Amino acid sequence: MQMPQPDAEIIARKPRVLARLQEVLPPDAVISEEAETRAYECDALTAYRCPPMIAVLPSSTQEVSDVLRICHEEGVPVVPRGSGTSLAGGALPTADCVILGVARMNEVLEVDYPNRVIRVQTGRTNLSVTGAVEADGFFYAPDPSSQLACAIAGNVAMNSGGAHCLKYGVTTNNLLGVTMVQMDGTVVELGGAYLDAGGIDLLGVICGSEGQLGVVTEATLRILHKPEGALPVLMGFDSAEVAGACVADIIKAGVLPVAIEFMDRMLIEVCEDFAKAGYPQCEALLIVEVEGAPSEIAHQLSLIKKIAERHDPVAMQEAESADQAARIWAGRKAAFSAIGRVNDYMCLDGTIPVSELPYVLRRIGEMSKQYGLAVGNVFHAGDGNMHPLICYDANKPGDLEICEEMGAEILKLCVEVGGCLTGEHGVGIEKRDLMSHQYAPADLEAQMAVKDVFDPAWLLNPAKVFPLDASDTRRMAAE
Repeated sequence: MQMPQPDAEIIARKPRVLARLQEVLPPDAVISEEAETRAYECDALTAYRCPPMIAVLPSSTQEVSDVLRICHEEGVPVVPRGSGTSLAGGALPTADCVILGVARMNEVLEVDYPNRVIRVQTGRTNLSVTGAVEADGFFYAPDPSSQLACAIAGNVAMNSGGAHCLKYGVTTNNLLGVTMVQMDGTVVELGGAYLDAGGIDLLGVICGSEGQLGVVTEATLRILHKPEGALPVLMGFDSAEVAGACVADIIKAGVLPVAIEFMDRMLIEVCEDFAKAGYPQCEALLIVEVEGAPSEIAHQLSLIKKIAERHDPVAMQEAESADQAARIWAGRKAAFSAIGRVNDYMCLDGTIPVSELPYVLRRIGEMSKQYGLAVGNVFHAGDGNMHPLICYDANKPGDLEICEEMGAEILKLCVEVGGCLTGEHGVGIEKRDLMSHQYAPADLEAQMAVKDVFDPAWLLNPAKVFPLDASDTRRMAAE
């Protein structure tokens, strides 16, 4: 994956930039020694690494504003970073950049139960948002698999979802307002503790913008009452295609579970070994969860089971206790970690119409044989957000390149059947050169024109999202 060459003039200015940053931040918030900056050389796309010139760890919106103002005046690129869990290289540094990490900005600023909102600094982890309100019977709905570690900042940047997004939506459906700092240090407030602010929907532009337009330092989020109860059921099938057809039929019937998760045999085995969740041995497994009052749960499950029976399931197993339900979800949430114990892999992220699941799963199986690389499938089947895990040998020359080539073909397939390149991981560096496969030149031009407005010098999160030749041309024109 090509990255731009570092600007020697910027690197030559490092002592001056460092001195200015040290004037506005505490001593332990500025990191410049190479041995220490290596902690920030990559995110969860670990195949690519590059230590930044400097890393900073501000603790407030004002400190973020000071950092961005200095970098803007010095012409230094800035790469925003939450917890570094991006699987698309969304926080990959360049050698001439400043990494701006928000991990120290993790406070709960306000909880408003009557209006069902919480305002937090965006370095706070996803799961700890629920942790702040669950004792009072509330929760925050988006739940990425990395929710124990991922930050709200990254969730906003990538518009993250999670297993329960089928019913509750992704980040944009649960984000009410943000405090954002623009590249020149200007602080802006968008939205607020209410639904649908008037005027242009700038909040919708910011959510999913991958750090291209500003650094979000505070977020106002929707919180919800916990449901009365919830019950996951495991459904095993003798092929991935049949399981995909079952998912399509459940959605077609108008039934809305809170989650429908898919795992194939490879993932079933590694997750069972990791979490001891009691998964049945089969070719494909669906985890279907419903929630509500006991009568509502019983009614939904009866409908879902009738649909599933038409596809001849080889296993049907309801969770019999809260502990078993927790283990079922622990196995699913640990999928990426579990397969990482046994193999190097690249995790993809593309969306497709649910009706196309059987076809796409069959084509992925064919591509696996064609490229000679094993593929494990685990994904949010209810909304067609796929996460194929392509296994390769990082120590075998050429294997990474073959893996990336296969990954590109899978993502192109997603677009060709009516889906898109990303559901929640973002474009980052992984998919930027595929953007022209989904978007016409005029579409990309419109997107880049938006960045021109927010970041005229193209200093924020360089070499991400847009094809490299297009972004290089834009940045040189700005200079």
